[in-house]
Amino acid sequence: MTVNSLLQVRVARKQVQALDIVSLDLVAMDGGALPPFTPGAHVDVHLPGGLVRQYSLCNDPEGATCYRIGVLRTSPSRGGSEAVHALAEGQVLNISAPRNQFPLAAEATHHVLVAGGIGLTPLLCMAEQLAREGKSYTLHYAVRDADRVAFRDRLESAALAPHVQLHLSSNPAVQQQALARVLASPAAGSHLYVCGPGGFMDAVLATARAAGWAADCLHSESFTPVVEVRDTDGDFEIEIASTGQVILVERGQTALAALSINGVQVLSSCEQGICGTCLTGVKAGVPDHRDQYLTEEEQAANDQFLPCCSRAKSARLVVDL
Repeated sequence: MTVNSLLQVRVARKQVQALDIVSLDLVAMDGGALPPFTPGAHVDVHLPGGLVRQYSLCNDPEGATCYRIGVLRTSPSRGGSEAVHALAEGQVLNISAPRNQFPLAAEATHHVLVAGGIGLTPLLCMAEQLAREGKSYTLHYAVRDADRVAFRDRLESAALAPHVQLHLSSNPAVQQQALARVLASPAAGSHLYVCGPGGFMDAVLATARAAGWAADCLHSESFTPVVEVRDTDGDFEIEIASTGQVILVERGQTALAALSINGVQVLSSCEQGICGTCLTGVKAGVPDHRDQYLTEEEQAANDQFLPCCSRAKSARLVVDL
């Protein structure tokens, strides 16, 4: 298994952006340039205590000298947001290179960006690129109150302000009514991008579908795990193509765990089917895809799967390890 290289970075700047939201500017430890990224990209951040979390890059990639992430302190939390908020300037971290499963659609003639809370982060740099390129877009930002409006200086900049609409309300029904008006009667060539809490995204996407938005014009990003567990799950086998070793994956056990127990180490990160770090080739058999990383077309090809969450429809998978 090829080990993906990590980037060593330093927290160059930490700022409070809104109530319970901080941003971190991450720069390369060696002072060199970081790999380029595009709007919608995210990185895996390896935090103290062995935690690994995914965060969207929210600075404008044009001429970027750092990676900026924005993180909301959540409660209850799995520990990631608390660990980020506890970081200090000068602290050293390891991160992955940027990956982008949430890009802007090149074919779109108009872009509707809808953010809920901290879901603003990937959409903010999308808006800045669209503004710089003179493309048509609107950014709708739903947030409970003014104290929670993050990156206000950028939202109020001359480039973005004419295209930004704030939706301030602590009442979800009021927010949904406002967004329903925004999403009504989609124009040809319009694409919708949604990021925010799971319930918010579900509501926005359901509203868009009901209003007639085509499925291929809907784009969303989530770092909330949705790992499906089925009563019909059973045991299956994994065969290691390079050695012929056969490993049993029991019901209630992930393929990733079974591989690890049997001495086959696959690099992993989120273990939730989101980041794609553990993506593994499939040479034979049919995976039962349960991830949020692969596109529908990639899943249909059945030549790769994510062992952290996906299983098998066939009795055996032969994997490219």
